[in-house]
Amino acid sequence: MLVPSNLLDHPIEAPETPVSGVFVCGRLFRGTNLCGVNWLRSYPMKFGFFLRAGVVAVLVMLPGCLAQAQFGAPPESSAFSIAKAQLIQPEELSQLLKAGGADKPLVLQVGSRVLFEQAHIAGAEYAGAGSQAAGLKQLQGRVAPLPRKSFIVLYCGCCPWNHCPNIAPAMKLLRDLGFTRVKALYLADNFGADWADKGYPVERSH
Repeated sequence: MLVPSNLLDHPIEAPETPVSGVFVCGRLFRGTNLCGVNWLRSYPMKFGFFLRAGVVAVLVMLPGCLAQAQFGAPPESSAFSIAKAQLIQPEELSQLLKAGGADKPLVLQVGSRVLFEQAHIAGAEYAGAGSQAAGLKQLQGRVAPLPRKSFIVLYCGCCPWNHCPNIAPAMKLLRDLGFTRVKALYLADNFGADWADKGYPVERSH
């Protein structure tokens, strides 16, 4: 840190009772030895006090800044990038499908076609794997004629949520296309454990 020359030429008068040290995390740093900043001894007491206070503030904030840099926002390809408000739980979706009516969503599977053919949510359509360019193109073609206020639910269920490579890219595509009522079905483990095994409606491709 640079010290203005005028402060060196005109020292600030030291207080009657000198500061003997600074407490950081329960430890007393005597004199001006905080973090090895020994050169503070050459400056007047009041100026040194403010410098030490600034160093303490930096030390307090630094861990949080490093944590934010290391554990920042997840990448857009991660399912963790999907906001909680954009998720729908299996029970809620099951009730919506059962009720039918105008608020019944269009359900699109954006994972593996093999898994879709083995079993999928009743009434759902296969719309391409969200992790592949060809799959996203297929999804875009399916939703192109739809009104941007259409209620759409996307799901995959190929693997645990934090490892799914398909759901986040598919969600991003629909948002980029201007769709405002898109939800991602939250399947914590996989489609079998979180949907089929719980007795929710399932179909198989013929």
